[in-house]
Amino acid sequence: MSTALGRRLFGTDGVRGVVNQTFDPFFAVRLALAVGSYFPPGARALVGCDARIGNPAVYNAVLSALAACGIKVYDAGYIPTPALQLAVRDLGFDFGVVVTASHNPPEWVGLKLIASDGIEAPREVEEEIESIFHEQRFRYVPWHEIRSIERYPYAIDYYVEHVKKMVDGEAIRRRRPKIVVDCANSVAALTTPRILKELGAKVLTVNADLGYPFREYEPTPHSIDYLGSIVQSIGADFAVAHDGDGDRAIFVDNRGRFVPGDFSAVILINYVDEKLRNVPKRVVTAVSTSHFLMEWNVVPRGIEIVWTRVGFINIARKIKELGGALAGFEDNGGFAYVPHQLVRDGGMTAALMTELISTKNVDLATLFDEIKKPIVIRTKIGIESREKGFKAVDYVKERYSGYRIIDIDGVKVISDEWAFHVRVSGTEPIIRIMVEGSDKDIVNRVLNEVKTLVEEALSRV
Repeated sequence: MSTALGRRLFGTDGVRGVVNQTFDPFFAVRLALAVGSYFPPGARALVGCDARIGNPAVYNAVLSALAACGIKVYDAGYIPTPALQLAVRDLGFDFGVVVTASHNPPEWVGLKLIASDGIEAPREVEEEIESIFHEQRFRYVPWHEIRSIERYPYAIDYYVEHVKKMVDGEAIRRRRPKIVVDCANSVAALTTPRILKELGAKVLTVNADLGYPFREYEPTPHSIDYLGSIVQSIGADFAVAHDGDGDRAIFVDNRGRFVPGDFSAVILINYVDEKLRNVPKRVVTAVSTSHFLMEWNVVPRGIEIVWTRVGFINIARKIKELGGALAGFEDNGGFAYVPHQLVRDGGMTAALMTELISTKNVDLATLFDEIKKPIVIRTKIGIESREKGFKAVDYVKERYSGYRIIDIDGVKVISDEWAFHVRVSGTEPIIRIMVEGSDKDIVNRVLNEVKTLVEEALSRV
């Protein structure tokens, strides 16, 4: 989808670019002016950021531009995205802005716009802001209407206390679990270790100083491979690793094994299904999630699966539209515990997993082993433009037209033995491919077939 001028700024999750290249201070000022001009003068905005090295180049520009539009700006400083979202929802703000590029490489910077309900702004709001940006319809208020920018250090405390109220602290204090928390040298260091310690867990922090990251911001099997040996060497119950803005949580079990985000989601969904009795028995997830993982482990419990486009904004807004759910999740470690808030929240996810192993007196490895696991292979192919990528996806869809298809975002093709999903990324110039099934040889064969089709299509357009 594009703006009226054909130039889209907002991707799957905000606006992102490389510091001083595609996202320089001048761009940041204009983008923030467009955001501020969309909201009425006097609107209250809570603004925060993650700990990326490049953020100082744009953060104060964002604050100043919003103030120039007559917005009353509250500066939260370093703060995880879910903490800011909760504060926006509960503490009387009209909108929020987070300067973050989430899991992208360290040279990237970005901006997420949060609506008053604590969820990322809907697409129609983004489109109007894009129109204001491209047409430069910026609103500058007279000097005497510019409001002061106030520091707002209360959001993190509010968030920590809210998470703690969502779980059984007594059970955690009785068990005293030992947990390793990898904070990605960013803002989760300000919340997750504190939450777990105050709940009664014994916590060892890794990468907890704010600054240049020791590892990639995205917690993957490669980027956090050292956590398995740490967990085993100290006899920890599990490790949890966050991304750059603290809204994802990936676990390493007590045997040192990486637990994919959709597998940990299944574990938590089954627990929440037991814990919450008066909640709709449905789960909302993106179409990129493994089809067979859901069919084998969640559907048999009588839980409905609702598929959405990729991007947690789509998951959160679908939960709100439907009036509730057991949970919403993505395969990348994003998980929403609905009684807390509808958005993905790494700190809440870590606390919920801590409660689970404490109340049920079970280890994460046992729960992981109980999951019926499909073979899942994910890969990506670079593209010159999104337009070429969309044509390649359409080509794949046409070639598999005889199968069951879900095409709400890219194309998901499902057979009895295998399934795959192909889509153009909303944040990077790539096509993402996921293939799954119960037989490794079949999965590899289908993967090769799909990659060949994509590459063939890209060479033609």
